[in-house]
Amino acid sequence: MSDAIKHECGISLIRLLKPLEYYKEKYGSAFYGVNKMYLMMEKQHNRGQDGAGFASIKLDVPVGARFMSRVRSIEQQPIQDIFDKINHRINSELLEHPEYNDDVALQKANIPYIGELLLGHVRYGTFGRNSMESVHPFLRQNNWMHRNLIVAGNFNMTNVHELFDNLVQLGQHPKDMVDTVTVMEKIGHFLDDAVAKLYKQIKKEGYTKREASTLIADRLKVSKILKRAAKNFDGGYTMAGLLGHGDAFVLRDPGGIRPAYFYQDDEVVVVASERPAIQTVFNVKYDDVKELDPGHALIIKKSGRVAIDQILEPKERLACSFERIYFSRGSDKEIYQERKELGKLLFPQILKSINSDIKHTVFSYIPNTAETSFYGMVKEAQNYLNKNKEEEILSIGPSISREKLHEILKVRPRIEKVAIKDAKLRTFITQDSSRDDLVAHVYDITYGSVKKDDNLVIIDDSIVRGTTLKKSIIRILDRLSPKKIIVVSSAPQIRYPDCYGIDMAKLEDFVAFKAALALHQERNTMHIVDEIYQKSLKQINQPDKNVVNYVKEFYEPFTPQEISVKIGELLTSENIKAEVQIIYQTIENLHIACPKNLGDWYFTGNYPTDGGNRVVNKAFINFYEGNNQRAY
Repeated sequence: MSDAIKHECGISLIRLLKPLEYYKEKYGSAFYGVNKMYLMMEKQHNRGQDGAGFASIKLDVPVGARFMSRVRSIEQQPIQDIFDKINHRINSELLEHPEYNDDVALQKANIPYIGELLLGHVRYGTFGRNSMESVHPFLRQNNWMHRNLIVAGNFNMTNVHELFDNLVQLGQHPKDMVDTVTVMEKIGHFLDDAVAKLYKQIKKEGYTKREASTLIADRLKVSKILKRAAKNFDGGYTMAGLLGHGDAFVLRDPGGIRPAYFYQDDEVVVVASERPAIQTVFNVKYDDVKELDPGHALIIKKSGRVAIDQILEPKERLACSFERIYFSRGSDKEIYQERKELGKLLFPQILKSINSDIKHTVFSYIPNTAETSFYGMVKEAQNYLNKNKEEEILSIGPSISREKLHEILKVRPRIEKVAIKDAKLRTFITQDSSRDDLVAHVYDITYGSVKKDDNLVIIDDSIVRGTTLKKSIIRILDRLSPKKIIVVSSAPQIRYPDCYGIDMAKLEDFVAFKAALALHQERNTMHIVDEIYQKSLKQINQPDKNVVNYVKEFYEPFTPQEISVKIGELLTSENIKAEVQIIYQTIENLHIACPKNLGDWYFTGNYPTDGGNRVVNKAFINFYEGNNQRAY
C-alpha cells in the first residue's frame, strides 16, 4: 500500500498437551513451546510492529512457586527484543546451574517462561499510544490461582463508554477508559463471581478450603463466564485469555469481523490470527487448520479437554474484506487467489481506459503488497490477447504465412518493474518545502522501462489518503514521459472510517471524502453537508440500535466514476505532464473476489454492528466542527 496506515494486531496461543519431558525426548528441548511461539509471532509480525508481548503459565506447580511469566517490549524490533530477553534468562540459568541442562523438572521449577500454556501478541497502536502500559498481554493478578487472568487480543470496541459505565455500576473503579482495560475487567469480574460461587457450593459439600481449589478448576465453566462478560460487547474482536490454574480460551465476535484459526492434534492446540502462520510453523496442511466460527469460543480446560462453544448468537457473517486485500499474509491459499481475482476483475476498466491499445501500454505495480493483484491483472491481459490472436489466425486461415504468424504470436503484455521503494529513506527535515522534496524520492523508477507516449498502468492494493501518490509516485512516474498514468486500486474507494481495529478513524483523511466534498462545493450542494451534520447531532444521545448512518447521504449525489475523476484531479500536481486517471475496484467485483469476507463497511458504510453507525456520525461531526480527534 502506498499510504502507510497502522492496522491490526495479531495473536498466537499455544497449549502443549503432553508433559514437557515428551517434547524434550521427541524434539530435543523442553523449550519447544517457546521456540514455536517465537516463530508464530515472527510469522505474524506483519500485523503489528509497535509492540509485542509474551506470557506463559506452568501447570501443577507447588504452592509458593512462580507459575506465570510475562515479558513485553516497545523496542524497534519488539519480537526480537522479547525473545532475546527470554533466551538470555534461560541461558543464564543453565550456565549458573549446569544440573538443569538435562533435567526437565528442574527447568520447569526454576526457569521462567517455560510452561505448557503460552500466549503471544503483536501490536499496532491505533490510538497513538505506544507506552509499555498499552502492550498486550494484560495481566490481572490475584492470590487465588483461578482469579489470575491474562488477556491479549485483536479487537476494538465501539462502546467503551458503555462498558466502562457497566463496570462502575458493578462497583468497580477502572483505572482507564480504554477497551483493553474494560474488556479484561469485565471478564475478570464474572470470573471472580464464578469462583466465589463455586467456593461456597464446594464448602457446603463438606470439602476443605485446600480441596476446594482443585475442584474449582475442574468445575469452572469458562463458556458461562464469557457469555456473561461479552453480552454487551460491540466491536470486532478475537481475544485470547489464560486463567492462572491453566484454562484458556479464544473468543471471536458474532460477525466474524476479526479472524481466528486453530489447529489441534494429540501434542498441541494452536490458535492464531492467520492460517499460514500455523501451517508453516507446525508443517500442517491447509485443510488441517480450521476457522473459529463467529460468536464461538475455543476453550481448553486445564485437563487438556478442548471444546468449541457458542457464546453469542452468530450474526450475518461480515468478515473484513480489507483484511484480505492488504493486511493478511498473501501466502494463504485463499487470500492469494482472491488478490489475483481482484486484479483480474479490474482489467475491463483498464482496457477501456487505454482504448484497447495494449501494444503501447506498460503494466506494473506499486511495491510490494500489490504484486499479487498485478499477476491477476496481467494474466487477464494475456487471456485477452490470446483470444484476439486466435480470432486473427482463424480469420486468415490456412494461407497464413510463417512471418505473419510470428508477428501475431509475439504480441504480449509489456510488463516492467517501474516503481522501486527506497524503504530506508527517512524524511527527517520538518520544513514543508524541503520535506515534500524528500517525500518525492521515497520511490524510485526504472529508467528506460517506459517509452515516450506509452500508457503506464500501475496497480496498488488500495488508495486511502493518496498523499504518497501525489507527493511521490505520480511525480516520479511522470519523469518517464508516459502519455497517460493510470493508477489502479484493487480495493474500492475507502469512504468511511473503521472502528474495529484498523487505524482509519477520520473522514477528512480519505481522498474519496475530499473528492466528494470538492464536488459538493463545485455544484453548490453544501446544504446537504449541513443537513447531515444536523441529523448526526440529533442522534448523539440515541441508543446505538436507533442510530442511522447519515454520512451515506454525503456520497449519494455522485457516481463512483465522478468521484474517481475528481480524485484524479486532486492527486495531479500542476507540473505533471501526463494525463492521470484513477481506477477503483467496484463493490460488486470485490464481493465476487472475496465471497467469504463480505464485510465492506470501509467502502459502503454498511457497518456490521450498531456502534459503527454512531462512530461514523461522530466522525462527521468532528469533521464539520473542525475537531481533530478520533470518533471512538
